[in-house]
Amino acid sequence: SPTGMVLSVLVILLLSMLYEAIKMGKAVLLRRALLALPRSLSRESLVEPEEGDTSSTQGRWFRYHVGQTLFHVVQVVLGYMVMLAVMSYNAWIFLGAIAGSTLGYFV
Repeated sequence: SPTGMVLSVLVILLLSMLYEAIKMGKAVLLRRALLALPRSLSRESLVEPEEGDTSSTQGRWFRYHVGQTLFHVVQVVLGYMVMLAVMSYNAWIFLGAIAGSTLGYFV
């Protein structure tokens, strides 16, 4: 039905936008994780915190890494969902995926 097709295209458009948002969020977490690493990457500085260092560098880096991992899993699941929708070989759904990806990257 026409209503079902419009809803399907809208859902695929939103999934594509969410995919792009997750991709950008993952990049932001990567930047924060790199900034959380100490200047020197010696084993001692990663295992033992420096004197007077109240924040745990290793703990912050690990939390960012876990966040990146979760974002990656969500990104892969969304990517496969959009891919399967596009493989229905429906031109409107394909255009919805392209438009969603474009809007998601633009925003």
